[in-house]
Amino acid sequence: MRRRAAALARSAWTGTRALVRRFRAFSQGLSLRWKIAAALAGGCALVAVTIGLLIHQARAAQLVTTARESATAQLVRVRQLYELTGQVDRSVADAAVDDGRLPSALRESALAGRRSTFVELDGPAPAVWAARPIGGQVLSVRLPLTAERADLREFDRELVAWGALVVALAALGGAALASRLSRELRTAAATARRISRGDLDARIGQSGPDSARNEVAELARAVDTMAASLQRRLEAEQRFTADVAHELRTPLTGLHTAAELLPPSRPTELVRDRVAALRTLTEDLLEVARLDARVERPALEVRPLGALVEGILRRGGFGVELADGGGSTLVRTDPRRLERIVANLVANARRHGAGPVEVTVTGTTVTVRDHGPGFPEHVLRDGPQRFVTGSRERGQGSGLGLTIALGQAEVIGARVTLHNVESGGASATVTLPQG
Repeated sequence: MRRRAAALARSAWTGTRALVRRFRAFSQGLSLRWKIAAALAGGCALVAVTIGLLIHQARAAQLVTTARESATAQLVRVRQLYELTGQVDRSVADAAVDDGRLPSALRESALAGRRSTFVELDGPAPAVWAARPIGGQVLSVRLPLTAERADLREFDRELVAWGALVVALAALGGAALASRLSRELRTAAATARRISRGDLDARIGQSGPDSARNEVAELARAVDTMAASLQRRLEAEQRFTADVAHELRTPLTGLHTAAELLPPSRPTELVRDRVAALRTLTEDLLEVARLDARVERPALEVRPLGALVEGILRRGGFGVELADGGGSTLVRTDPRRLERIVANLVANARRHGAGPVEVTVTGTTVTVRDHGPGFPEHVLRDGPQRFVTGSRERGQGSGLGLTIALGQAEVIGARVTLHNVESGGASATVTLPQG
């Protein structure tokens, strides 16, 4: 019996280790919700197996103890009758003297002068034996345990069924408990993505009482605090940029007027050029501030894109023409803002790239391409940064041109895509909504 219990324990341990390995491999592709549910189900399964083994062993030990006592009692009655009559009463039990089926270990124990019992539960004919010496022989009785073994197996089946039910309930309960955690984490992730896209008013909010001190509530409070702090800092930066640009307007206007009154000379030309550059930078800063504040409202019209771009290039005086005849596709856009976008892209290509600069119109897209060194990797990965012009090979500048182009495109519902051409050069594509 002990050997059987040890074998069951070893089998359970081996199965548990295999189950843990399979669970680890299976859980790699699961969401957090199902990982928690599977972990709870696995823990309950281990507990159920352990408790089931203990109950099985206790039940089997009880059965064996009862069988041994019954066989011993039968042996006593058979011995008493045998001593009185010299006969073995087989009507009471399967009793015999020197039974050939008697297990050898039990025979040796009886011949040594001890009354012993022996239980067989695993064989094809389960039974319990009791034997004692009588004269020079061995008197034994045998009681079949077929019904008891059937009862034990039925008991084991009930243990398995109830254990499976407990594991299933634990999995459902774990999924229900984890669903709220998973939902709160998904909400936090979605809010963080909204903040990264520029929605600084996004907040997770409280999903429970203010006194909640669980990790998810702390994460929500930390993200909301971070978003509020980031919003305050960005708004302060935007206000500072707008205030500086606005305050510079008045002295720049006076400076521009004074420069116009200077007598013609080379120094005068240099002063006027720097004043014009400073005025352009100031206007760009004001435009960036308005775009950051999201107060710009487009005046949308339906216009043919080819003729619109051709007019923009002609008025800009860039010395750049459409590479083909353009297109007659109608687009919904704000002509003034589109002109600002195309002009900035062409100016960026001329300043930081190399000629020739090509402008093409295909369907609802406008593409501006140069033949220079291309955009730096950080611009393609993170987008244009203010006052960062990229690589030294692409020249110098304020770095606001691309920023304004992308901001104005967002206002009119367009999309600007930057990429490098395999044959060399940078390409910026503006995709407009169809009219």
